[in-house]
Amino acid sequence: MSESSLENLYHEGRAFPPPDAFAAQANVSDDGVYEQAAKDPEAWWAQQAEHLRWTTPWEQVLEWNPPHAKWFVGGQLNIADNCLDRHLEAGRGDRVAYYWEGEPADERRTITYAELHEEVCRFANVLKARGVGKGDRVAIYLPMIPELPVAMLACARIGAIHSVVFAGFSSQALADRIDDADARLVITADGANRRGNTIGLKEAVDAGIERAESDRVSTVIVVNRTGTDVDMVDGRDVWWHDVMDGASADCPAEPMDAEDVLYILYTSGTTGKPKGIVHTTGGYLTQTTATHRLTFDLKPETDVYWCAADIGWVTGHSYIVYAPLANGATSVMYEGTPDFPDKDRFWDIVDRYDVSILYTAPTAIRAFMKWGTEYPERHDLTSLRVLGTVGEPINPEAWMWYHRHIGGESAPIVDTWWQTETGGHMITPLPGITHARPGSAMTAFPGIDARVVDIEGKEVGNGEGGYLVIAKPWPSMLRTIWGDDQRYRDTYWSRFGPDTYFAGDGAKLDEDGNIWLLGRVDDVMNISGHRLSTTEVESALVDHPSVAEAAVVGRADDLTGQAISAFVTLRGTHEPSEDLEAELKAHVAEVIGKIARPAEIYFTPDLPKTRSGKIMRRLLKQISEGSDLGDATTLANPDIVNALQQAARGR
Repeated sequence: MSESSLENLYHEGRAFPPPDAFAAQANVSDDGVYEQAAKDPEAWWAQQAEHLRWTTPWEQVLEWNPPHAKWFVGGQLNIADNCLDRHLEAGRGDRVAYYWEGEPADERRTITYAELHEEVCRFANVLKARGVGKGDRVAIYLPMIPELPVAMLACARIGAIHSVVFAGFSSQALADRIDDADARLVITADGANRRGNTIGLKEAVDAGIERAESDRVSTVIVVNRTGTDVDMVDGRDVWWHDVMDGASADCPAEPMDAEDVLYILYTSGTTGKPKGIVHTTGGYLTQTTATHRLTFDLKPETDVYWCAADIGWVTGHSYIVYAPLANGATSVMYEGTPDFPDKDRFWDIVDRYDVSILYTAPTAIRAFMKWGTEYPERHDLTSLRVLGTVGEPINPEAWMWYHRHIGGESAPIVDTWWQTETGGHMITPLPGITHARPGSAMTAFPGIDARVVDIEGKEVGNGEGGYLVIAKPWPSMLRTIWGDDQRYRDTYWSRFGPDTYFAGDGAKLDEDGNIWLLGRVDDVMNISGHRLSTTEVESALVDHPSVAEAAVVGRADDLTGQAISAFVTLRGTHEPSEDLEAELKAHVAEVIGKIARPAEIYFTPDLPKTRSGKIMRRLLKQISEGSDLGDATTLANPDIVNALQQAARGR
């Protein structure tokens, strides 16, 4: 192994084939699909594109001028037409599009495809009446309410470009995105519900527009969600219900070129300036619908599908709005958090709607583990037939808990790897054929060429670790960074050449060639010359029966270069102690080797996380080294930072 490769320490021997009955009915039941797609990827993707309605056929499947790709060149379609109109024309207007559940348990709506179509058309006409047209940018700052997908689809219907900003972001983050996209209209709500409290959104929008350098925002449309008193600026601010009243429900879908921009979604950048990831129309919808249909074995006539993410993130764009609606699925959409009013809220929702496909994050699963099995045991979860995970690598023991206590040891688990930049799933099991291994995303989706390479770009062998790259273009790939194509080239296409996408993640191949994600390469630790992944050490800690969640970082150490600091949240009734700390250190040494033994372990009731649930390892590293943290106010749980600082000083 070269000095620049990642060590492969954690080994997982368990494998779970699909149940025979599941495999017999699966959308993909023959692993020859991989060979077929690899033999002619363009033909494979063209076959998937045929599931959509195109108003003008494409002339060429792929035009590849590294690092820029065009898919389905010359083809035209409209995403809102694919998500709505064609279902109505096929007689599916009465099918439920969304079961919407508000955070207050008595707020529920059932929205059919016909009703959603009418709302989208009316709001599209509202946008047009305000001067919004093809190519204009619209900023959307809404909680998880039905008006959010309505606004997105209305933009798509008329060719406007939406930029959804997660409603937990600050006014400054909103201002940055308004400026970068040069948005002319903002859609928001008076407030949002969160754990029984009301969070003001309109005030954040007012502050964001005030902070923005751009003066193009001429209209703010406000949804009356919470009944909060808000200041309405004369001539600029209007209520959603007022402008929708009397708006026509007749709005033809605008024909869009396959490469027309659908949306901009901002993700964090290392320079501090967010990156505006650009996704277009035809290739994006092709890959998201194909992955949604095959990864989850979707049966739209009978399944009730729930992606428990927020639409403010790419997971919600692709797998709450566009792919499920284009596939004619019935989805659950939930406004609130998993623990309000009690820690069984998710399982209450699964039980009430007979959810059959559940897609959630490892962060949430580890929280469920910490809370205990009593909460899912209160409810009937036998409707669940496919489970999914998204957002970060899942620890094997969290996978096993999900398998046993939520899936009843019978529902296949699809652990999906992808990014904001990729648009759709890239590495995932296919539940009808994959013998899943706990913690592994397994195999590239058909038509995707994912590889693990060393620092020189050479493929590593089975049992070795390195850097995850995508060696060929894919339909839902980002096309550029909005307004900064050079940054697009430098960020994604420079490390291993202009025709190879570097994901920024470490990965390893097990002895059978399955792919295991090891987290961001920025999180790699260098311990006495050994390059270790934080993910493997965290998995070893969570493997212990007392541990619900763990995060590790490498802190500076004069002797070893870096030493491992671990932050651990315990399950249920387990209590911190010096004996338990010693036991956990020994457990890590036994599971993956003495080189990975933590130097210290901090017990904590929670870990510092962003509002999307990502653990902020940067803050943990700074805490362990006693350095200045900077601003931590945008965390979901900022109070935990002070407690950890005090614990670190106590060492």
